[in-house]
Amino acid sequence: MKYYFVNILLAVLDLLTLSAIFYALPLKTPVILIIMLLFYYEKIYTLHYDFWQETKKILKALLLSYFIILSFLTLSNTTLQNQEYLISIYFLLAALLLPAEKRIAKQIIYSFAFFRQNVLLIGDAQDVEIFKKELQDNWYLGLQYNDKTYSSVIISSQNMKLEDADNLVSHYLSTNASVHIVPYLRNINFSNANIMEYSNIRYNTIQIENKLLIQRNIVVKSLFDYTLSLLVLPFFLLIHAFIALLVKLDSKGAVFFKQKRLAKDGQTFICYKYRTMYEDSDRLLQKYLQEHPQEVQYYKKYHKYKNDPRITKIGRFLRASSLDELAQIINVLKGDMSFIGPRPYMLNEEAALGKTKEFILKVKPGITGLWQVSGRNNLTFTQRNKLDIWYIKNWSLWADFVILIKTLKVVLSKVGAK
Repeated sequence: MKYYFVNILLAVLDLLTLSAIFYALPLKTPVILIIMLLFYYEKIYTLHYDFWQETKKILKALLLSYFIILSFLTLSNTTLQNQEYLISIYFLLAALLLPAEKRIAKQIIYSFAFFRQNVLLIGDAQDVEIFKKELQDNWYLGLQYNDKTYSSVIISSQNMKLEDADNLVSHYLSTNASVHIVPYLRNINFSNANIMEYSNIRYNTIQIENKLLIQRNIVVKSLFDYTLSLLVLPFFLLIHAFIALLVKLDSKGAVFFKQKRLAKDGQTFICYKYRTMYEDSDRLLQKYLQEHPQEVQYYKKYHKYKNDPRITKIGRFLRASSLDELAQIINVLKGDMSFIGPRPYMLNEEAALGKTKEFILKVKPGITGLWQVSGRNNLTFTQRNKLDIWYIKNWSLWADFVILIKTLKVVLSKVGAK
């Protein structure tokens, strides 16, 4: 019963927020009704979504509502004295305020354990521990682990016999519990997949695609890169002038550090960064490694040095803030890189890519990526490599947007920066 109360409370709060946003609009009642119906259609009040997935559904419902209202006004020849212009502003406000309102509301409501939904976790021990941590850390889901009383079950099918999995699903469905299955394939985002039904034989197939090898997606991603580049260009030029001055005042040498990196289709390109090292860096490094041989093993694991003697004072600041990579906007404008993508791997890392080389080098490298918002320098080379592959397999424009927002948070908090 408490879960219905929470859902009703969240719906009422959304209704109040929408009423406040569209207060001055003559058509506010049908507008709000359409939005709320689409929210219900997207199961916002019945399923426990992650913040980013729910925000995506909210924006989708608002966009569809916006076009429905505009179509109605056009077809009915209704004149509202520039109200059409105001409708656009109202919907933009809704897109900004509703996710914020829901985040604040859920943080308050789910701070009380009583209002969270109890979940039973079954199956692969590693997956169970991962989900326990997720339910504990991700309060937005409104879920908590409880193996005594529960209304929902998450079953990890990893290493499980088909018959055992089928029996578990049948058992818990018979108790009226909501059952969630973690599939065998872990590196596919099935939320972006299409489920095809074959009713005559009662089979389903899950259609998956390599998103970044589809031509229309390549075009969309390129348009996104060039549009964003043009929008940030005036700010980039101002910041560039400031950074260039700091680099010049700090040490002798060029403003830019240029290095060949692996590019799409196995080609190479000149990758730009702001110089963060002294000019005689090779000599400094050789001397340092002789005195600290343990750094050699650290580099083999992380492809970074723990305490790099080559870095200048300003260089440490630029690296910690990731401002040294801002110069790669030039690479985006030249068409060598994307804003979001796999790491721009160095030439001496080509052999380390192994079998994944052909896969990763099918797309442009990025200034930032999933690796950047998942631990940065705290990740091993292998972990970064796996994240790059996951990103390529499961690309979406929404995922790029989320990574971009998370990158700002990571950079500002300096998570994993060295």
